[in-house]
Amino acid sequence: MAADEEPDSPSGALQTAAEEEETKTFKDLGVTDVLCEACEQLGWAKPTKIQIEAIPLALQGRDIIGLAETGSGKTGAFALPILNALLETPQRLFALVLTPTRELAFQISEQFEALGSSIGVQCAVIVGGIDSMSQSLALAKKPHIVIATPGRLIDHLENTKGFNLRALKYLVMDEADRILNMDFETEVDKILKVIPRDRKTFLFSATMTKKVQKLQRAALKNPVKCAVSSKYQTVEKLQQYYLFIPSKFKDTYLVYILNELAGNSFMIFCSTCNNTQRTALLLRNLGFTAIPLHGQMSQSKRLGSLNKFKAKARSILLATDVASRGLDIPHVDVVVNFDIPTHSKDYIHRVGRTARAGRSGKAITFVTQYDVELFQRIEHLIGKKLPVFPTQDEEVMMLTERVNEAQRFARMELREHGEKKKRKREDAGDDDDKEGAIGVRNKVAGGKMKKRKGR
Repeated sequence: MAADEEPDSPSGALQTAAEEEETKTFKDLGVTDVLCEACEQLGWAKPTKIQIEAIPLALQGRDIIGLAETGSGKTGAFALPILNALLETPQRLFALVLTPTRELAFQISEQFEALGSSIGVQCAVIVGGIDSMSQSLALAKKPHIVIATPGRLIDHLENTKGFNLRALKYLVMDEADRILNMDFETEVDKILKVIPRDRKTFLFSATMTKKVQKLQRAALKNPVKCAVSSKYQTVEKLQQYYLFIPSKFKDTYLVYILNELAGNSFMIFCSTCNNTQRTALLLRNLGFTAIPLHGQMSQSKRLGSLNKFKAKARSILLATDVASRGLDIPHVDVVVNFDIPTHSKDYIHRVGRTARAGRSGKAITFVTQYDVELFQRIEHLIGKKLPVFPTQDEEVMMLTERVNEAQRFARMELREHGEKKKRKREDAGDDDDKEGAIGVRNKVAGGKMKKRKGR
């Protein structure tokens, strides 16, 4: 706000700020014509709040800390200034984007490629769970933008001949709070040591934690803070509800809600990989088009699940918190917290998968007798009391028999799947899907131990 505005008319000043925001275009922010056209083709009519704040400062060459709620257009806020700078001084290995999850890395790469399609931008996605050799070949071609998870990037910096980031001009850390929460701190420190000190750094995060502040001191020079919402918020157009139910009837209530809101697309969050898989099998047995997404699946299966859901070939995606951050699936109508998140902030990220970019959406959280305290924490964090989702209990109970039957089949399928994996491992001596194999091995071992003790 201008300094010469009269202090005694705050509402007038606010009005002009809001009007200004309405009329701003990407061209007004200083983005070149080619990229403005690319935004138009992507259907980005006007910049979002975080883009209005961050892009002009980034184009001036400032380091930026961007704090904005999920679904607010953060990717565009750092991608456009980087591509703008790349057009002015074309160079290979120009920018590095660090992200916490593999799916988010692929999504950011898609946005860079879509925005830079007319100028021939090349990106390489460097994440775990995918063949290192093909990644080494992609890096040998020296792409303009590298999008990576910290662990796999370190592998390539240490082991891939001829690959280094000594000429890097831009570093972006997206979802920085999550990168640090997943204990990538040592990897991030290593990366900061091998890239030039003379670079621009953008740090984007939905929440400002102590770890992020520490990282800010280590990595940024005289940064500008662009905070669109400092309070933990959920989007205005999101209708949020809760359901208080006995834990043994969770499956039955889930089936009831899927029937009641049929025709919508759902994301259902579970707390463990095993529960995600079990619930997906249960719903399939009842004729729903459900598909799981969790950390014990191989990377190709994870991407396959996501793409089927994005293409609307499946209407229900069951996921662990692997999918709660950053994933932009435009058509999620309803988010169901089947298992309540243990960290209240994760609630905000989960429900942020719906009501994105101005659309409306619903979020329903299941609260059992064991979750009351966690639920109260969530209400305290978002600063509002949630209403109860209306249900007809007699109708719910009518589903019990069918659901019990489907539960039985789902448990049998899970058991068979576990045994198959065990046999495969014994035959092959090793399994390509390491994460999955370890999970099953622990379960099998755990089961035997318990029995022995009982004897």
